[in-house]
Amino acid sequence: MVRILSDAQVADCLALDDLLPVVREAFLKQGRGEVERPDRPHFPVGAGLSGPDPAGTGLVMPAYLHGARFYATKLVGVHEGNADRDLPTVNAQIALTEAETGLPAAFLAGTRVTSARTGCIGGLAAAELADSPVILAVVGAGTQARWQARAIAAATDLESVRVYSPSDSKESCAADLREELGVPTKAADSPEEAVSGANVVVTATTATEPVFPGAALDPGTLVVAVGAYTAEMRELDAETFERASRVFADVPAEVAEIGDLRGAGVGEEGLVPLSEVFEGRSGRESDDEILVVESVGTAALDAATAEYVFEAAEERGVGTEVSL
Repeated sequence: MVRILSDAQVADCLALDDLLPVVREAFLKQGRGEVERPDRPHFPVGAGLSGPDPAGTGLVMPAYLHGARFYATKLVGVHEGNADRDLPTVNAQIALTEAETGLPAAFLAGTRVTSARTGCIGGLAAAELADSPVILAVVGAGTQARWQARAIAAATDLESVRVYSPSDSKESCAADLREELGVPTKAADSPEEAVSGANVVVTATTATEPVFPGAALDPGTLVVAVGAYTAEMRELDAETFERASRVFADVPAEVAEIGDLRGAGVGEEGLVPLSEVFEGRSGRESDDEILVVESVGTAALDAATAEYVFEAAEERGVGTEVSL
């Protein structure tokens, strides 16, 4: 029997307070080489449907954590045009398969899993690398901006939030977070206004050009960049990297290929695996250091999160069982 979990059912089985340590453990296993994580192909999709140009990008992300009951395969679509359709930019589904037998076990709505595990990257980074209380600036006002703020609120003492986006969506995002998190939250009129005075800056955009000037960062700021994942995408400028004491990466070899690093002339040798922070072998060394965390996403986190959700669903009897 295969358990099918809708997005609403995934939501019923997912709590950030519980997920944060699951994601942290997945990072540790990845850093120790206890993960199977093949290269993830990404390819244009939709060309020829309504014109010669692609409608979006498809990705396939498989992973297995040693000792886990299941391995996971995530199928992702990234369609920027969905904003005009009032649909999420990123959509995903996850298949869980028994590691011992190869039998199918579950099929989950994966968009919330992706959003939550990515949010946890910011939450864990802020808990380990930022001063408290956290004054958060979020550049971007979409789904991931909200998840970053939620996870940082769950992992730290969050004092206030500022949201910037070039669109009017910053107003609704700020209002939503103000109501949900119960902390002072406002929309900023410029990226400089958002970033100045913050000690944690998160970028969660699909930008191809830097989204704030590195000169606006205060000493001691932690920058968490989660939006760019291709050579064409870029959120951070060269000055941000020049001012940073260290740059951490969830997957250094892949982070080295994105636009942020290419534009700043930073190679893989200049990156510290984020798992080293959780191992206690690297981190903040002084209060005034600027630190950068770059994330392109790792399927190891999807596998860990999906198994956590599935086991919670099993325990609660949530979902629909079908025979394939």
